[in-house]
Amino acid sequence: MTSLSVIIPLFNKENDIVDTLTSVYNQTFDDFEIIIVNDGSTDSSIKKIKTISDPRIQLFSKKNEGVSIARNFGVEKASSNYVVFLDADDYWHPNHLENIFLLISKFPDNLWFASAYEKQRATNLITPMGSPIFKKGKNWSGEIDDFFRNSFIDCLAWTSSVCMKKVFFKSLNGFNALITHTEDIDLWIRAALKSPLVFSNKITARHNLNASNRSSKKQLQERKYMDFDKFIGEENKNSSLKKYIDLNRYSLAIIFKLYGEIDTFKKLISKVEVNNLNKKQQFLLKQNKFMLRFMFSFQKLLEKMGIRLSSF
Repeated sequence: MTSLSVIIPLFNKENDIVDTLTSVYNQTFDDFEIIIVNDGSTDSSIKKIKTISDPRIQLFSKKNEGVSIARNFGVEKASSNYVVFLDADDYWHPNHLENIFLLISKFPDNLWFASAYEKQRATNLITPMGSPIFKKGKNWSGEIDDFFRNSFIDCLAWTSSVCMKKVFFKSLNGFNALITHTEDIDLWIRAALKSPLVFSNKITARHNLNASNRSSKKQLQERKYMDFDKFIGEENKNSSLKKYIDLNRYSLAIIFKLYGEIDTFKKLISKVEVNNLNKKQQFLLKQNKFMLRFMFSFQKLLEKMGIRLSSF
């Protein structure tokens, strides 16, 4: 049995999948299998994968049902006790799996693990994730005492940097198949409420925002988002969780306002405790969609120039 199963959901990533797989092959830790779940791709992604000869690759093809079902399908096919996720347009530094396996070895009784990551926002702009956990130092690793408080800026858990014990993932019923966007946030909340995350401050993965497909208003309307309100009971008992969910409500509400979906914007914001937002975020909430579009376009322009502005 291999030590780790790498789960890669794939849908129309012909321009990225080879680079992503190359980052897997370049790992200093090599006791793994690769399970690629082709979720109904219509481009040349599969053709490119088949040019690679490696016995560790298992390729499964199915009809397009969304990334949640694709990831869950991959876990079912995994032979290892631990599953590691990687999106088909993201990237691992060579020490990623070695670092994850070290965490498992140091904390064998824990159920889920993650390493720090960076974000590629533009060709010339890569920024580290933000969290107060970095005050502990670059080489710190250990159990997180308050997952939500440490995830206000960037979530400690991100799909391409997380590893879960397979039995824990299945006990949580995996990713919610009814959610097609924010499915990861939903899983992290459920996981953090059940078990502490083991985290490493070493940056070993890169979230390729520069490769992400742009959303349209139609795509926004067709997506199925998590129901934040299902955690109301836990929010009332946990102020850190309340703020974490409010920040996610805010982020999603801004997107809906940007596309003129005012009713959904108002519904989300009605549940937000304003004091959980900083002054910049409160200012953005008051802007109309035209001003928001201008500010977001200006932000993207600055990112292309290597400058990052944030509501934090």
